[in-house]
Amino acid sequence: MTTLDFAHERTDPMPAEQREEFLRMPGFGSLYSDHMVTARWTADRGWHDARSRPLAAFTLHPATMAFHYGQTIFEGLKAFWRPDGRHVLFRPRDHAARFARSARRMAMPELPETDFLAAVTALLCIDGDWVPRARGHSFYLRPFMIASETHLSNRPAEEYLFAVIGSPARPAAAEPAPIRLWASPEYVRAADGGTGTIKCGGNYGGSYVAQREAAAHGCHQVVWLDARERRYVEEVGGSNLFFVEGDRLVTPPLSETLLAGVTRDSILRLAGRLGLAVAEEPVTLEDWERGCRSGRITETFACGTARALAPVGHAVTPAGEWAIGDGTTGPVTRRLLNTLLDIQYGETPDEFGWLHTPERTP
Repeated sequence: MTTLDFAHERTDPMPAEQREEFLRMPGFGSLYSDHMVTARWTADRGWHDARSRPLAAFTLHPATMAFHYGQTIFEGLKAFWRPDGRHVLFRPRDHAARFARSARRMAMPELPETDFLAAVTALLCIDGDWVPRARGHSFYLRPFMIASETHLSNRPAEEYLFAVIGSPARPAAAEPAPIRLWASPEYVRAADGGTGTIKCGGNYGGSYVAQREAAAHGCHQVVWLDARERRYVEEVGGSNLFFVEGDRLVTPPLSETLLAGVTRDSILRLAGRLGLAVAEEPVTLEDWERGCRSGRITETFACGTARALAPVGHAVTPAGEWAIGDGTTGPVTRRLLNTLLDIQYGETPDEFGWLHTPERTP
């Protein structure tokens, strides 16, 4: 049962013909649905003023605390179309739990799971026509929270704004193009005791200088190493990383510096269905290179909500580069991606209970 009472204010939707044209190839993060969901929190009232309403810009004072002290968190989850006309959300409760963890770490108010589910459901129901129907396409929901109090004191804010916006997303290709990764020798993403385990804006803003460095070396993204020794492989950009060794799947163990990815957990659980052994164990950059050169490591892939699975074709360091397998998408990566998509699109039974089918709102 929700603690918030959501009001609903509809706008005239985008004309169907124009919307369908956009949905044929929506891209990612550049096109938005007609509505948004918002709620506010204040120290004296708690959560209140929850509603779905037409998508519009926020008016914020220049002294809004989020601008100055970085109290911003977010999540990303997906909804999928089903042939019966209904829509499903993929693992929304796991995203709600992680959103709450992020709020705790950033000294922000926690949004109860029931209210998180009600918020993403409200947007999905009011903007259901924006959910693409093609396999691989999805409706990406972005819940976020910012410190909205107007004040320049260096302290946790006493007012917050929560919102959810939606965006139709490009397909996770059946044969995604392999990416090149740059192992950053200078920059680190997270350190023990920091904010590496949550989704806050500063984690991403602080990574862009290394991302530019990667681009300068002809790479698509950064592979982050540990902050202490700069030896152990941790993450790729905002994604988790997996290594395939024959019929064995290896990924770095969760720690104070790794994000507990929902897709990461899904892959670990799907591996058993495909007869793969799984191991969560440290992997050094040297281990990765030696394993690829010897043929022990045959595939590497990154995974996350936005990209699903992305095969890694090459790794690049200041000392040189190496190929992973033959540099193309490997069979294990392909099977895992298609198995995940089969569940999300209802072509395989959801034996894990990952899918949530919301009731339509009035």
